[in-house]
Amino acid sequence: MKEIWTEKYRPKNLDEVIGQRHVTERLKAYVKTKNMPHLLMTGPAGTGKTTCSLAMAREMFGDEWKGNFIELNASDERGIDVVRGKIKEFARTAPLGNAEFKIIFMDEADALTSDAQAALRRTMEKYSKICRFILSCNYSSKIIDPIQSRCAVFRFKPLSKDDVKGFLMRIVTNENVKIDDEALDALVHVARGDMRRAVNSLQVAASMDKTIDVDTIYQTTGLANPEEVKKMIETALKGNFIAARDKLDEIMIEFGLSGQDIIRQIHSSFFELSIDDREKVMLMDKTGEIEFRIIEGSNERIQLEALLAYLVMVGGTKR
Repeated sequence: MKEIWTEKYRPKNLDEVIGQRHVTERLKAYVKTKNMPHLLMTGPAGTGKTTCSLAMAREMFGDEWKGNFIELNASDERGIDVVRGKIKEFARTAPLGNAEFKIIFMDEADALTSDAQAALRRTMEKYSKICRFILSCNYSSKIIDPIQSRCAVFRFKPLSKDDVKGFLMRIVTNENVKIDDEALDALVHVARGDMRRAVNSLQVAASMDKTIDVDTIYQTTGLANPEEVKKMIETALKGNFIAARDKLDEIMIEFGLSGQDIIRQIHSSFFELSIDDREKVMLMDKTGEIEFRIIEGSNERIQLEALLAYLVMVGGTKR
């Protein structure tokens, strides 16, 4: 596989963007008028923020879009020097061709330091006639208010299961990959609205075997099969602590998962248990406490076994 599928199948225009119609309709209006304000695009990873920016630049500038568009990643260069250097250097030069302005796209802008954001604010004001900024971030609360007030805000939502599934089927058809329905559903489950993760996971699975099954999906994505996790929880709730701990060993070794990976999957599995809401609330509360301890540096193995022990005690109150 010579090409990365996320790039090969990246939409080239706004009409091809999947699942963000409420955003693309507004962006098309900017393309039509050949004008736009500074933009702040916020939302989860893999939902189309970069894709929409590139597609809009292509439609707005035509063949000269590469000369009038620059993409920077704030997580790589997050200090004030990048604002005073690269950004200011690009912003102060005139746009190419018949374009009225150039576009600076800054990905992961929430990684910029406060000083860098303050300097960026002044740059946005000074060069607004010949340069527009598109700031992309996962958490808009980390962007200072003076920048937010200068931008039109676009909020991206996680993609629906149908949108992800439809796009994956298009790739599967074009690449002559065989995937069964259960594996496709597993891929959509793993993606959780993140198209980039879905496409990358599909490509990794396809590189292993042209016929993809559900086991291949979970092995290549570094996640345990939800049915296995659910079985471990149910075993603990039935009071069999040793069997549940053995199942935990099996899952962690087979799939190579960390404590945080396991705790997230345990959390997701609670919703599928046939227990009453009060017990689910108790389990959620305890799981949040255990996750906090793991993040703070506690021994993850001891904490996971403590959670299993708590499940045994909760199950014991019913017997």
